[in-house]
Amino acid sequence: MYLVKNNKSPFYQLVYFVNGKRTTASTKTKNEKEAIRFLGSFKKPNLEQKPVIEPITLSKFQDEYLDYVRITKSKHYVRSVKTSFKILLQFSGDVYLNRLDLRTLDKFITSTFQRTQRGASLYYRTLKAAFSKAVLWNYLSENPFKKIKIPKVSKAFPVFISESELKTILEKTNEEYLKDLFITAFYTGMRLGELLNMKWSWIDLNQNQITVKCTEEFTTKSKKERIIPINLNLKTILIIRFPKVFSINNDDYVFSKCSGIKLNENFISKQFKQAVRKSYLNEKIHFHSLRHSFASVLAQKGISLYIIKELLGHEDLATTQIYSHLQQENLRNAVNLL
Repeated sequence: MYLVKNNKSPFYQLVYFVNGKRTTASTKTKNEKEAIRFLGSFKKPNLEQKPVIEPITLSKFQDEYLDYVRITKSKHYVRSVKTSFKILLQFSGDVYLNRLDLRTLDKFITSTFQRTQRGASLYYRTLKAAFSKAVLWNYLSENPFKKIKIPKVSKAFPVFISESELKTILEKTNEEYLKDLFITAFYTGMRLGELLNMKWSWIDLNQNQITVKCTEEFTTKSKKERIIPINLNLKTILIIRFPKVFSINNDDYVFSKCSGIKLNENFISKQFKQAVRKSYLNEKIHFHSLRHSFASVLAQKGISLYIIKELLGHEDLATTQIYSHLQQENLRNAVNLL
């Protein structure tokens, strides 16, 4: 430790080092003798003191963490958390959280990966996030999952459909509101939850845009609102569906069988799957494929991945890059024309 004086302060500054990092503290005096006395009595703060680790069982931590994610995350993510903790509890038993050592958790992930690769990947990501929160809550001194490397899961390109395939699916769909819902998903890339929570106040037919909103009843996956332009095909459908008597104070869902009653996600997914099977199309096609189709068509037409990212509401460009291979095909086709 030593004293210095610089132009930034009229007082003497005491210089000391913590874990190799240079740190300063003001002596609050211009007098050299007083500064020396300050130096003699100064004690470095004990920054290396470890927090007290509170004992908590895995099941109790699960309950506390679930209360937290129910407020901050989507219902789908909450289900993932429940499943991940359930599988871990079956493997390890209801032990104290700080007794789950690296070897046990590594064995848990490895054995699960042999049974289900995608399941192991989901459990790993979900539990890693949960254990990081346990560190912040002083239940653990460090996150053991950060030291575990999970084997890579092979990733297939997303399944998408063409406009002609969409037309075939629509021909096998009886209800008009379902047809309109499927078309809207294809031309906007909106998630099913967003579509079923969409109200007429989200739609501006003058500006030709939909604002995917966060409300008290619904929040988007990214917790952010976004704007999606409306093309002519979709605008025609929305104009026909627009309520004859409309009041902002009596705002209603755009898609519903009965006024004010929200449709069920599982019901819509099953209806779409039935239409796909009746059309004898790829069995891997499901409702989320409509979102992939929206992005895939844009990528094939050379639209920037950054723009597609914003339209889809992705937080990370890496998520959008699953469509980059479609742009590469266009580049090769363009060069082959030379």
